[in-house]
Amino acid sequence: MTGMDKVKRPVRFFNTTGPCNPWDHYMLPPEERLVDAQLHRYIRDQLYWVLHAPRQTGKTTFLQNWMREINSGRFNGGEAIACYVSVERCQGVAEPEKAMPDICKAIQEYAEAFGVPAPELKTCAANSMLSDVLGKWSALVAPKPLVVLFDETDVLEGSALISFLRQLRGGFAARGPGTFPASIALVGMRDLKDYITAAKGGGNPNPGSPFNIKEDSAALSDFQREDIAKLFAQRTEETGQQINGDALDYVYEQSRGQPWIVNSLFKRAVMRILDEESRETVTIDHVMRAREQMIRARETHLDALAYRLEDPRIRKVMEALLTGEPDAGLAAGEAFRLCLDLGLVTIINGAPSVANPIYREVLAREMTYSTQLAIPQPEWEWEKAGGSLDMDTLLKKFQQFWRKHSEIWEEKSDYTEAFPHLLLMAFLQRILNGGGRIEREYAAGRGRVDLAVEYGKQWFIIEIKLLHAYNTPDEVKEEGLRQINRYRNSIDAAAPAYLVIFDRRLKSKDIPWEERLSWRREGTVTVVGV
Repeated sequence: MTGMDKVKRPVRFFNTTGPCNPWDHYMLPPEERLVDAQLHRYIRDQLYWVLHAPRQTGKTTFLQNWMREINSGRFNGGEAIACYVSVERCQGVAEPEKAMPDICKAIQEYAEAFGVPAPELKTCAANSMLSDVLGKWSALVAPKPLVVLFDETDVLEGSALISFLRQLRGGFAARGPGTFPASIALVGMRDLKDYITAAKGGGNPNPGSPFNIKEDSAALSDFQREDIAKLFAQRTEETGQQINGDALDYVYEQSRGQPWIVNSLFKRAVMRILDEESRETVTIDHVMRAREQMIRARETHLDALAYRLEDPRIRKVMEALLTGEPDAGLAAGEAFRLCLDLGLVTIINGAPSVANPIYREVLAREMTYSTQLAIPQPEWEWEKAGGSLDMDTLLKKFQQFWRKHSEIWEEKSDYTEAFPHLLLMAFLQRILNGGGRIEREYAAGRGRVDLAVEYGKQWFIIEIKLLHAYNTPDEVKEEGLRQINRYRNSIDAAAPAYLVIFDRRLKSKDIPWEERLSWRREGTVTVVGV
């Protein structure tokens, strides 16, 4: 029984593992999210094209769904045979002699799995092996043209990548029914030219490179708010379970439409926070609890963010975003482009920022995790008699902690510029774990980090500023007071507010700690100097 013949489940579910299919999962037509793509032309005009988007945004779901559409005869008048092929098994294999047999074997296995006529494999030279298999495969499905959807092409590297692309280019001129694939999609996280450049040691692709046969570089957009509503509406139609508007707004706000996050929040809300059989209306409280549960669980998608921070290029970008210091070259640099392609960052109102609040929280927790573990369990009381948070005492204890540990710990930190922010956040997280939560706002060029701490249903606003040699204490304080009041008004105008200023001037090390550590009131804001 083929994929399109399968019977839809009585109740489907929100999927977060592997590609989605319409008979098991709630899903939206992924082709509707394609940007700069013209699917009908790629087969009709026999074109090769590229699709790039971050991981777990729906690329594989789209490819397999489109393959089924083509093979069912409902697309382009049934005038083609398509097959999805992943080359992920070639990750880390740079030698064509090893990679080409693996790619050809993948072609055979995927064709058999999807019910497409599979080509026979014969031993030949690596630099012609793929071309030979694709030619024989095209002849096998003739008179219909062959469409090949190569997924995970971003894992190919070095000479293996160049050989792969050269063999595609070699058959391009003769492409058509019975001779060579009429249309090929190359799919990965980054645009093809980035991989060609890397494979050639950083040089730009020359006119002889396979890059010049590409028709389009398409992308997949994230969900819009209305898409998220449509996705949950499928569950409402099948089960009667509703979700209120505030909950939908919160899902969009926290995910910014990232498909995996949207599905994960919905899945946890209806299957873990609520019972799977429950038909209770999903509220913002359910989704907020699902968010915290998801972050704490370190699911594979979010855990991969921690792995990304091991790359010094990515770490540098995240540090710049966290400190908020202006950096004219940040968005123009290769490191930022890498983060953009990976879906880690975006540009909001012209300013670079972390892609969504979930990523922002996960990255901040990961960057502070080892420091948090090194902070001893506090033996002093941080709660008042009524159970509310004693933020004054907490920040005064932080001043003492900073005086005792900051210089030694900073020498060991991978994030020198962001060290003050990270240490304060780690200190707060160490105290609040299990009893409160922190909302974080940070973006390049803002010159600050905003923290909103919720504890016992009360909000506390903290803004972090850095004092450098190029500005004065009064300038930093006055700017910080204006900024923190604007931020407080967006959270809770009555919330206690604290402006924490770290003195990063070189000469500050010669200033006695008694002068560096300060505590004073400026209107309704407490200014804390460290």
